[in-house]
Amino acid sequence: MEEQVEMVGRAFVDHYYHLFDNDRAALSSLYQPNSILTFEGQKIVGVDDISSKLHQLPFDQSKHLISTIDSQPSSSSGGIMVFVSGSLQLPGEEHQLRFSQMFHLIPTPQGSFFVQNDIFRLNYG
Repeated sequence: MEEQVEMVGRAFVDHYYHLFDNDRAALSSLYQPNSILTFEGQKIVGVDDISSKLHQLPFDQSKHLISTIDSQPSSSSGGIMVFVSGSLQLPGEEHQLRFSQMFHLIPTPQGSFFVQNDIFRLNYG
């Protein structure tokens, strides 16, 4: 069970950041109408508003470098909590931005997962 949770968490993280860095519009497929994103303290609810927020970020290109991935089962219904830390490299920027992100994944009847909760913070200092 624990090994499967780790495997799903890692596969999700690889998929999410690949989409973010290469096809950000496709991230909307990972969210549902009741999904919640808290981005730097701003709460955004629903696929359309989350997609809009991610599309409006002030950069077109990015490269995420993942340092750690911690995954835990979250409930008897098969949910998974995934905590990520890493760095974000933006074009023209000399220094990478450190970030942390937490995802609460919920299984779908089709056998995949969607993001119920997503919390993103840059790490300053």
